[in-house]
Parts: sequence; structure tokens; C-alpha cells
Amino acid sequence: MRDFHYPGRSPVLSSEGMCATSHPLAAQAALDILKRGGNAMDAAIAGAVLLGICEPQMTGIGGDCFVLWSEPGKDIRALNGSGRAPAAANAADLRAKGETAVPLHSPYAVTVPGAIDAFCHLAGTVGKIGLDAVLAPAIHYAETGVPVAPRVAFDWADDAAVLQGKAREAFLLNGKAPTVGQTFSAPGQAEVLRRIAKNGRDAFYTGEIAEDMVASLRALGGVHTLDDFAATECEETAPVSGSYADVDLVEHPPNGQGATAILLLNILKHFDIAAMEPFGALRAHIEAEAAKLAYDARNRFIADAHHTSKLEYMLAPETAARLAALIDPKKAMAAAAPLTEAIHRDTIYITVVDRDRMAVSLIYSIFHGFGSGIASDKFGILFQNRGAGFTLAEGHPNEMKGGKRPMHTIIPGMLRENGRVTTPFGVMGGAYQPNGHARFVTNLTDFGMDMQSAMDAPRSFSDNGTMNVEKGYSDAVRQELADMGHKVAVPSDPLGGSQAIRIREDGVLEGASDPRKDGCAIGY
Repeated sequence: MRDFHYPGRSPVLSSEGMCATSHPLAAQAALDILKRGGNAMDAAIAGAVLLGICEPQMTGIGGDCFVLWSEPGKDIRALNGSGRAPAAANAADLRAKGETAVPLHSPYAVTVPGAIDAFCHLAGTVGKIGLDAVLAPAIHYAETGVPVAPRVAFDWADDAAVLQGKAREAFLLNGKAPTVGQTFSAPGQAEVLRRIAKNGRDAFYTGEIAEDMVASLRALGGVHTLDDFAATECEETAPVSGSYADVDLVEHPPNGQGATAILLLNILKHFDIAAMEPFGALRAHIEAEAAKLAYDARNRFIADAHHTSKLEYMLAPETAARLAALIDPKKAMAAAAPLTEAIHRDTIYITVVDRDRMAVSLIYSIFHGFGSGIASDKFGILFQNRGAGFTLAEGHPNEMKGGKRPMHTIIPGMLRENGRVTTPFGVMGGAYQPNGHARFVTNLTDFGMDMQSAMDAPRSFSDNGTMNVEKGYSDAVRQELADMGHKVAVPSDPLGGSQAIRIREDGVLEGASDPRKDGCAIGY
């Protein structure tokens, strides 16, 4: 329980329904959908699509999504809404151009957007009130505009330099990033959403809108075709899980990196985390060493599900035991391997639970800030740069190839206790996400924090040789970590952002929202 002498926020409690996400307008839109008879899936999609207008540097209809959900009395299901590389994409072609990595802000990094197909599929098969009602809030705000929130303005200014061509016209105001309180609108996207609301996914993946996207990419050297867009299809998959204390952590399988979080927790089981100071140097050190090893496994093995055979190996207790034995409690190891993709923070997450206790955990992203920086010429659809999640290393399971999905950083999570789904949650922050999932779980289980306290707590993350330690840690802890051999730095931005809802045993809903973002948890 928080100390009321200090600034902070309490967990939010309600009985009928709840949403937690990174922008208040999206949370309110999701609640409005619940109140008019929609279920948690309807509400989550409505809020997510609106977040593409409220936080366009983070996400949008040119991006991908992953969804976990559970219906009352049923187990957790997973839907992969990530797109594929165009059929003609080939790592060898980029190697021949002298590239050693996929250029971030180029058409080569643009995979076909998968989120819209997934949203349309889920609205039609799981939702209750229809796509037109679900998309209405986003259409309204895309047309009338949204005042820019403080954290959004901070990120917008930081990321605006990557915008090029039509994207500068669509996402800048008089050539500059909007400031706090200025209104941003996206009339081109409003028209796209109206057509999708009327005619479904084909309005996006075929016809004039698809032609606009393909022509815009090909004009810059892309190899995308109308057939690539028309063939886009989401895929239901089987979740993976691992236990820690009395909690099961449920994640998406590859091409998501969820197995990394499970492996990290399996390594941490070999240490008495609960006996350590929660914000002391030893816990941060052990977690950092475990993360180095878990992320090295991720970089070696996680790829399109049809191109990796090492998932069982990553999840095996024996693998974690061998890795845990490599950790010296008093000394930092060199980075196990450089991360194959840049750290970034550009993702949105939304969770909704309805009165029937359907729970939805949804994450939706364009990868880096403003994605590829490229927008379509007519409608201003900003393209993700998920293709940068591929490697160009010949023979690697995650090597770029036509029709493949790249390794993805975005991972929605759920917690299950004694067979009961209790907590849909997510931690934004690119590569940090598996580390963030593991820390959230250990904050809850080892230190007995409530969800809001678990989110508020300071974070650390060892990334590519640097130990990023938030300002919430003491200087003494930073010095101890440096003495252990870590290269310590205070990150310029906070590490990630998180949202969660807990379905308590008494049926009450308890929500939490990370103060590192502009959002909130609200219920009714």
C-alpha cells in the first residue's frame, strides 16, 4: 500500500468494467464502448485504433499488433496480427548493396501492416457490436483532432526528424512537431477508417487504399505488390507459459519475444530475489546478468515460427539452470551478445476487462518512433519499419526473406493463478519488454507490491553493454553497480511504460497505469 505522504496514484477499483492504457481519451472511448453493450474486445480495438491518433509516433494503422484474450470460463487465446515481408524481399539483395542491417527509414524496412486485418477479424469473430461502432471514436477524433499530451509532445519532438515527404505534411504543424495542447488531426486516416468501417479489411488491403500504399513504397524503391497486401492474414496461435512462484506468465510464441521473459524468470528462480533489497544493487545486478543471457538466446533463436526450432529449448528448465550457473553475484559479465535491434519505446498497450470478465491484452506498434518515417501519398498512412527486426546474416533463422515475419519486440502478457486468469498486462519499451515483464512479476510475487506500486518502482536494464538505471535509484546503488563492473548510465527517457488490470478473487477489478505515460486506468 502506498504511503499517502508522498505523491503517487492509487490502484483504481471498479465492478462493471475497466480499461488501462496510455492516453485518457482512448481509455474513455473504451469505457464508452463497454457501456453501450460492447465487450472487452470491442473496447480494446476501439481504444487501440484511437491511440494511433492520440499517439501517432507510437502506433497507427500502418503497424502490427498481437493480442491475448480469455473469455469467461475458457483459457487464454492468442492472435498474431504481425505482417510479412513482401514476397520479393531478400536479404541477399541488401547485402549486395553493402548493407549490414536493414536501413531503418527506408522502404526495405516496411513489412505489410497486419493490425487492420487482425482488428477486423477479431471484431467480427469475438466482438459484439460491429466494426462501424468500434471504429467510430477514432474516426471522430481523426477528423476533429486531439490536443497533444505532454509525454506525446516530448516523444514527437524527439522523433520528428525521421519524417520524410508526405509524412512531414501529415504529422507536423507548419513544419514543426506540435507542442503540448496543440491539436493534431488526420483527415486522411479518418477517410481510411470510414471505408474500413463500411467494407471491412478489403477496403484497406485491396482497391484505392492499397494502391496508394503500394505506389508510395515502390516510388522509393520498395518491392511491395498489391498481391502482398491482399494476401495479408492474421493467425491464431497457441500461447506459451512459464511459472514463477505461484504465478503463470502467459506470452505469445515466436515471432514475438515473449519466450525471453519466461526464460529470464526461469533464470531468476535460481536466486533468492525475495531476500534482496527491492531497489538495491544486488537485485538489479542479478536481473541484468539474467537478462544478458536471456536476450542472447532471443537473438540466436527467435524468428518467424516456421523458421525456428529452438522454442522448447528456450523454455526448458535445464537451459535456465545452465545459464544461471554462469552468473557471478559479485561481478558483471561482458554483454553476452549485442542486441540485434535498437532499443526503442514506440508502442502502445491497452487492456480491457468487461462485466462478464472477458479480458483482453493488446499491443500495437509501428516499431521505432514514427516507424519508417514514410507515409502514403494520398491518405497519409504512416508505415511501420518492422522489417528492421530482421537480420541480414546469411543462414540465420531471422534472416530477411519474402513472406516471413520478422522477430517482434511487442509482447502482450497475462498472469494466471491456480488456473484462473487474473491479470492482463503489458510493458511497453521495445527490447526492454521481456525485462519489464519479469520485473513486474517479481515486484508482485517477491516483494508483495500492489500493481500500481510495481509500476511506479524504479527500473534498470542492461542494454548492449550499458546498465541503464533510472533516477529513482540512489547514487549509492549506481556506485555499487559500477564497482561490480557495470557501465552505469541514467537514461534520458524513462524505461518503458505499463498498464494492468487485476481480476480479484472477490470479482472486483483493480487497475494500474504507469506514470511514465500520459494515461490512466478507469472503470465504472
